[in-house]
Amino acid sequence: MSAPATAAVLVSLRDPGCPAERRHARTAVPRRRPGWATVAAHMDGGVGTGGRRRRGAAVTTATDDTEPCELPRVPRRNMMSLMASSFIFPQVGLSGGVAMALPTTVFREHLDIFDGYTFKYPQGWIQVRGAGADIFFRDPYVLDENLSVEVSSPSSSRYKSVEDLGPPEAAGEKVLRQYLTEFMSTRLGVRRESSILSTSSRVADDGKLYYQVEVNIKSFANNNELAVMPQDRIARLEWDRHYLSVLGVENNRLYQLRLQTPENVFSEEEKELRQVMDSFRVIRAVD
Repeated sequence: MSAPATAAVLVSLRDPGCPAERRHARTAVPRRRPGWATVAAHMDGGVGTGGRRRRGAAVTTATDDTEPCELPRVPRRNMMSLMASSFIFPQVGLSGGVAMALPTTVFREHLDIFDGYTFKYPQGWIQVRGAGADIFFRDPYVLDENLSVEVSSPSSSRYKSVEDLGPPEAAGEKVLRQYLTEFMSTRLGVRRESSILSTSSRVADDGKLYYQVEVNIKSFANNNELAVMPQDRIARLEWDRHYLSVLGVENNRLYQLRLQTPENVFSEEEKELRQVMDSFRVIRAVD
């Protein structure tokens, strides 16, 4: 397909004049074959499990929680596949619009009945073992985008409600301090800038109270930390990240779902990330 035709594909994908009937007619195109379930047995302990061995299995199933197309921007990770499709299928007519479906996100569910929580995550994300969290998934394309779940130790915490942390604003301060402690660096010339973007509370459909916290953290480092003259030590931005946390209490334990994404990617990934946040539930653990 010629370059003008390819451009027409991309322009048509972003055309704000997409009629309602075409938006609802689009179908989800999963990143891999849906309809199958994986039961992955976890035999290793995780942070917050008190060092005990995991006795159970975490069940992961494919679900399609997509909504009708609302003319989203095409994420960068899908742009190349769309362009490749236009070359592979040059016979697609462009006069009446693009006869292909926009890639949409398919979610899978992770259920841990022995530690007591569940959430949904994008099907294309992969699990990383040994990451120091109870569970850890990351985007294989945007390596700085990931999620994890932290669970407090049952031997050292007796939470009754998330309100034990205080109001959402106080919980936000604690979450920010936790992040800054984890990112503490011994390198010379490293400086962190942080801010709390928002704090809120909500009662989910399970009748339980959850806190939501969003923070931004920037890391700066000198390009020549051993230089004698201050003008030779120029600070540069290393990374700029958006962190989203959901806090809940069940089984006398504090649960925290943590999402991380680069700030310059957040705007195009926000809808997916908020769906993950909204899906997080704490449940009664099986003894």
